[in-house]
Amino acid sequence: MLAPPPRETIGLIAAWGRYPVVIAEALKRSGYRVSCAAVQRHADPALRDICDHFQWVGAARIGQVVRCFRRHGVTTATMAGKIHKVEMYRPLAWLRYAPDWTTIKTFYPHFVSRSADQRDDTLLGAIVQAFADRGIRLAPATDFAEELLVIPGLIAGAPLSPARQADADFGWSMAKEMGRLDVGQSVCVKDRSVIAVEAVEGTDLCIRRAGELCPKGGFTVVKVAKPQQDMRFDVPTVGRGTLETMVAAGASTLVIEADQTILLDEADFREFALRNKLSVVAMKSAAALRAAG
Repeated sequence: MLAPPPRETIGLIAAWGRYPVVIAEALKRSGYRVSCAAVQRHADPALRDICDHFQWVGAARIGQVVRCFRRHGVTTATMAGKIHKVEMYRPLAWLRYAPDWTTIKTFYPHFVSRSADQRDDTLLGAIVQAFADRGIRLAPATDFAEELLVIPGLIAGAPLSPARQADADFGWSMAKEMGRLDVGQSVCVKDRSVIAVEAVEGTDLCIRRAGELCPKGGFTVVKVAKPQQDMRFDVPTVGRGTLETMVAAGASTLVIEADQTILLDEADFREFALRNKLSVVAMKSAAALRAAG
């Protein structure tokens, strides 16, 4: 009998959140071997029991990740999860994260010579090029789990009232503009007024700040992809944790972008939204909002 063909090993750069775990499970179901480079202080240790190879790596050690993948024959890798960019602005951050020489060369124009900016898209693009230069292609995680991308429609809760539709339309246009400027992906709105805009702090802290600024609650959270969204990284992602933050802050509605947003653990997500009387809508454009409802 012929031996079965060797299974391809996919590299997984795993950062914060449940998303890397879901992607690792999807890769294994599809028959891939998984070599996981788990970012210290970010990744879930549960990945050790899912992946074929597992190694902790520093958040600022690109060379270490490359060596890890080369040892296991990785030529295609993917990134999943969030890196807490705010940590880079803490005192002595470079000493804490101990960047290796590959990382220093990659980010020298951004953080030392200042000849390039520090926008998310710019920094992530530099990472992609650094891996490509070393023979490793970074692919979108959704290439391995397309079913995670949410489809248009009412996901949970009651259809939006005219007032909430107006807030969603307004918030959509504001969030798209913030994405175009590479500021953030989320805004919180109430009565067609922007309460909070996501920047470096991330969606959860943006929602919490909106709750502090709008203690009567009932505001709408809008989370969209950037107009120039690169699906290899920083894809909008929501899960039960997003809803828990909304409940604590007093938000009532979540609007996300269909076909561009990852929805984690959909059954649990829907159950939690219904139990807490939250409305969740996925739409493709502001004009499609009423059809989605």
